[in-house]
Amino acid sequence: MIYLKLLRPKDWAKNLFLYIPLFFAGEIFNWLKVLQVFEGFIAFCCIASSIYIINDYADKEDDKKHPEKRNRPIASGAVSTGTALTIFTILTIAGFFLAYFISTKFFSLLGIYFFLNIGYSFGLKNIPILDIFIIAIGFPLRIRSGGSIANVDVTVWLNIMIFLLALFMAAGKRRDDVLLKITSGDDMRKAVKGYTLDFLNALLALISSVMIVSYFMYTVSQNVIERHGTSRLYLTSLFVMAGIMRYLQIIYVNADSGSPTKILYKDRFIQISLVLWMVSFYVILYIK
Repeated sequence: MIYLKLLRPKDWAKNLFLYIPLFFAGEIFNWLKVLQVFEGFIAFCCIASSIYIINDYADKEDDKKHPEKRNRPIASGAVSTGTALTIFTILTIAGFFLAYFISTKFFSLLGIYFFLNIGYSFGLKNIPILDIFIIAIGFPLRIRSGGSIANVDVTVWLNIMIFLLALFMAAGKRRDDVLLKITSGDDMRKAVKGYTLDFLNALLALISSVMIVSYFMYTVSQNVIERHGTSRLYLTSLFVMAGIMRYLQIIYVNADSGSPTKILYKDRFIQISLVLWMVSFYVILYIK
């Protein structure tokens, strides 16, 4: 069980972003492509888990100061560094081996994700602003990967929206780190020195505003209307706005801006907003 915890399987939900191009292209029921993307999902999970391990290895001393992260397998001493690095090596080889047989482009995109995050783990995460940009870039790489596997075009608007969403959540996470610094007096991350609550509050307001406008522009763009044969996708914006507003409420009112994945798993309002968005998109896109 402790080794499974080391792999952070709950965070594999992030890799479902590989399926977003299929959903937006109206091909989510093309089972051949769904299975092809699933192979990429497995490869991405292997590489993502290897990154989690190497990041925990690099962060083990800082994690010991964190109220939650100190329970991670490496920081707590439940898994030795030697064992962790062995599992890291196995997962890395397995992930790239599978990716190589899926497609050359996917292999390259996965390689970019891997080396970018290795750089993040060993120093880049200590540079304010750059740290959240690197986290955010991982999500457009996921949708580009899914699009390349399924041979589906990924629009510029989709890239922009996914990047902004990831940047928004990363900024929320950093705000949580700043709050922990204020309450505990310890720097949980070196990059926290480059952030303040006021700065992050302004950043979250800026990104959320641009993200909502970008989604509206995506739904009413001529290219999207012509591709999907409908001009009613703007109606789905209601649920996008509700989800963003709820996340802001969690951050500002509930003061709980920790892991976005954890929030997704436990918050019913966001879950319902997400389901209603998917249902509304499905009805407009697939049922005509």
